[in-house]
Amino acid sequence: MAFHLPDWVRQVAADAREMIAEQFEYRELLYRMAQRDLLIRYKQTVLGFLWAIFMPLINTLIFSVIFTRVARIDTHGIAYPVYAFCGLLAWNFFSSSLRFSVTSLTHNTSLVTKVYFPREIFPFAAIWVGLVDFCVGSLVLAAFMAYYGVAPHWTALALPLIVCVQMMFTAGIALLLAMANLFYRDVKYLFEVTLTVWMFATSVVYPVTLVKGRTGALLQLNPMTPIIDAYRAVLLRGELPGPAFGAAVVLSIVTFALGWLWFHRAEFTFAENI
Repeated sequence: MAFHLPDWVRQVAADAREMIAEQFEYRELLYRMAQRDLLIRYKQTVLGFLWAIFMPLINTLIFSVIFTRVARIDTHGIAYPVYAFCGLLAWNFFSSSLRFSVTSLTHNTSLVTKVYFPREIFPFAAIWVGLVDFCVGSLVLAAFMAYYGVAPHWTALALPLIVCVQMMFTAGIALLLAMANLFYRDVKYLFEVTLTVWMFATSVVYPVTLVKGRTGALLQLNPMTPIIDAYRAVLLRGELPGPAFGAAVVLSIVTFALGWLWFHRAEFTFAENI
């Protein structure tokens, strides 16, 4: 007896093939969009690419004063400036990618309404620009590590995997936010408030394990915490990511797949909602 896949499974598989084929076909456009966004972001700025490291450095200085002079926290033998900058660098990659993704459709209305191409290129380009900033900031992190005597470990070989996982999770959220902001323009304002709360609910500048009780248990469900902890594990402690990172991998894949599929099926209605 022949086995037949359910219709919805075959439809999802067909959509997935179409989405991947389109990205391959329009890969040059993605590159051009990312290049354009990168040039626009730093055009007519004095610091240029230094803006990619300016905010993480300033925030590292502020939180270093707070958590080394006012309220000391245990960072398990890692100098706090290195601990904080590593977390802020990864978080800045996540937050800046989302900030530019959420308005990526509404800021390109002429292209969305007049020319056909996969619209997910806009948020994807924002994430690639964020990756460039992340790479620039990584040079400063390397300098911090050298200054504080944090030797590189073989576990740093796992860094590309962690970056890929973060990019998948970020892309899934970015697609949903860009689409939601197209339909409801106040999403971008609500997003800024949510992002601020989200940062302090993540192990960016302090370990969330310091928070006990139900609140601490709730914070442990935040997928960005194991991702940022994974950066510190492979770069600063010479350890492989823990089991929580495995759960973050699964969640990132699911978020990316569902976000992309939903975005793809809704993009044919974008032009009429602008």
